[in-house]
Amino acid sequence: MVFGTFDGVHKGHLNFFKQAKKLSKKSFLIASIARDVNVIKIKGKKPKFSEKERLILVKENRLIDRVILAGKNKYLLHILKEKPDIIALGYDQKAYVRELKNDLKNRSISIKIVRLKPYKKEVYKNHLLKK
Repeated sequence: MVFGTFDGVHKGHLNFFKQAKKLSKKSFLIASIARDVNVIKIKGKKPKFSEKERLILVKENRLIDRVILAGKNKYLLHILKEKPDIIALGYDQKAYVRELKNDLKNRSISIKIVRLKPYKKEVYKNHLLKK
């Protein structure tokens, strides 16, 4: 399972999806799309595309097997519902990570958390691509 805003899918995202997909023999990848309200909370601004538009955009990608909207208030509920074996985090994803590890541990839930490598991080970031 991967998480992100995915405000336009670029080569960095594609590399992220490929890395995540290779982590499991099942090769089934779930993408959790950040809700608009949470994007504003984390990034301090609205995404270019709405959460529904971003969901559709990611759904069109063949590397992704299932696309869901993240929770608005309780981020853990949609993770528990999907029951991923592995959560793959981007190199720059910081929000909620400490809470996620603690919440999973407190509930005795064993989900492997893996930090993925960046793909040309000085180029493929949405805020850089928009310049």
